[in-house]
Parts: sequence; structure tokens; C-alpha cells
Amino acid sequence: MASSAEIPLVDGTFDGETITVELDPNGRPPLTHHHVGAGGLAEAEIYELESAEGEPGWRYCWRGPAT
Repeated sequence: MASSAEIPLVDGTFDGETITVELDPNGRPPLTHHHVGAGGLAEAEIYELESAEGEPGWRYCWRGPAT
């Protein structure tokens, strides 16, 4: 069974939300997250993994729209 982590999204439209991601075999989350909006891929936003204080030790910080 793969392990997972809940990681907060920071800035952008989805600021304050938390997502659950699957961790790789080394216990690390994916480097980026493409958060799809209500309008589908046309409203997707890109978040990039950063180190953070406390648990879980990571956060996804907004980098801009995917389009």
C-alpha cells in the first residue's frame, strides 16, 4: 500500500485548500501539482512543491495558470 500525505496549497485561487498526494518510494510527494478548476483544464493552476516548517514539511506554492 502506497503512503500519502495531505499538503496545503498556498496562494492562487485554491489558497488554503489541502490535497492528498501519493508519496514516491523515497517518501516524497510529486514536485508539481496541476489543480483543475471548475472550468476544467482551461482553469488549471500550477503549484510547485516547497519545503515548509512543521508537518507535513511541504507545501505547494502557486506558480500561475497552466494555460
